[in-house]
Amino acid sequence: MILLNDPLTRRRRLAVAAAAAGLLAALLTAAPATATPDPGDAPATGKAVSRSAQAEAREAIASGEIPGQDEIVHSTNIEHLVNVPKDALLGLNSDLAFQGRYAFAGNYDGFRIFDIGNPRSPKTVAQVLCPGSQNDVSVSGDLLFLSTDSSRSDSSCNSATQPATEKSSWEGMKVFDISDKTNPKYVAAVETNCGSHTHTLVPERRNVYIYVASYSPSATYPDCRPPHDGISVIKVPRNAPEKAAVVDFPVLFPGEGPDGGGNPGAPTNPGVSKTTGCHDITVLPSKDLAAGACMGDGILLSIKDPAHPKVIDQVQDNVNFAFWHSATFNQKADKVVFTDELGGGGAATCNAAIGPNRGADGIYDIVGTGDGRKLVFRSYYKIPRHQADTENCVAHNGSLIPVKGRDLMVQAWYQGGVSVWDFTDSTAPKEIGYFERGPLTTDQLSIGGSWSAYYYNGYIYSNDIAKGFDVLKISDRRTDPAKGIHLGELNVQTQPDYFD
Repeated sequence: MILLNDPLTRRRRLAVAAAAAGLLAALLTAAPATATPDPGDAPATGKAVSRSAQAEAREAIASGEIPGQDEIVHSTNIEHLVNVPKDALLGLNSDLAFQGRYAFAGNYDGFRIFDIGNPRSPKTVAQVLCPGSQNDVSVSGDLLFLSTDSSRSDSSCNSATQPATEKSSWEGMKVFDISDKTNPKYVAAVETNCGSHTHTLVPERRNVYIYVASYSPSATYPDCRPPHDGISVIKVPRNAPEKAAVVDFPVLFPGEGPDGGGNPGAPTNPGVSKTTGCHDITVLPSKDLAAGACMGDGILLSIKDPAHPKVIDQVQDNVNFAFWHSATFNQKADKVVFTDELGGGGAATCNAAIGPNRGADGIYDIVGTGDGRKLVFRSYYKIPRHQADTENCVAHNGSLIPVKGRDLMVQAWYQGGVSVWDFTDSTAPKEIGYFERGPLTTDQLSIGGSWSAYYYNGYIYSNDIAKGFDVLKISDRRTDPAKGIHLGELNVQTQPDYFD
């Protein structure tokens, strides 16, 4: 079905829900961001909402203001080609990577490989059971890399949960050989301090460097004690991946005190997460640049020496950003889009009570040259459709749509769906297309929606936490030139030079 309702109408009418959401809004405004953003290692469970919020959701559906429960709607320029439900892996779906005719889909229980040679009919070629949140996934050549950010009894795929207070517990990176896509083989494991929430590849001819992002240390964790003010760098020899090892831990936030020089968070900056590491790093190897989303800070780095990244600028937004979650460069490397994951991915923040500037994207221009470059704030972008207070919704993972002369992006918003938007004018971003489902439930706040939405070789692929793998096609004069760009491999946090 195509939703023809005016998104502005949805904004006006759902403003009534602000009163019903008052308590939640107050908590999100006054309290620090959750210690562990993104849904946790435990099975997803619903959270109670007020009776008035339940009534608002039902009334909005009945009036046609928002789609019905699980109903699919989209703009006229987007077509929903197919959904592939979950199969053997029943955990939360997470990130995506691509190589040739294959898509690799992370899941808290492992990962799944799809043959997307025919995007209208993806075929499962392998499902690997290997539990450990978030199972952030990337690929390079014959190697697949999997992040484990939950404390496990050992590094095997048969491990069980085990408290991080036990010295024998394991968290870190796993490496698989995917030369046979139908039969991936586990070949190496590297333990890293505080685990691996996400990771980013800096591939070279002989080696693959991995930047491992993790955070939230504790004096009670033997392998994750403060200060934890940097990232782990792993070196993986392509011809001998079993020799993968940590080669450095660059400190990104030097300073006084137990947590270094990052954002101190509350009470100095109420509602802002204290910086105790990074959530995500995005690299642009063709420009020797990286951008880090690091809890309470956004950073710009030089990666001329990939084993030793160096911070060249650091910014904060203590008014509207609660948790710096991810980063995306434009192709010219003169802009960065940072996301704010207000509420940790488990809250309903796409409503009138939260407003347009929180739980949003922050667009920054990069000005200057060399190591003197600076990040300069220009504007915020948030989807223009309010969601019910039973829907978790906030800015999440997205990628560029490669069109020369334009800055276009597709992005996941959990139960806010998938948004295609234009930030060519960094002071006036605007949406040009969308796809979403109605709420999973109308009586509680349930975790679901698009975790990652990426553009790859002419199509948009979305990994929905609850509903499975979606394939979308956008037909629009502004995005159509991107159909001529074909990549052999895509890890979104390792941004390619699309036009080289």
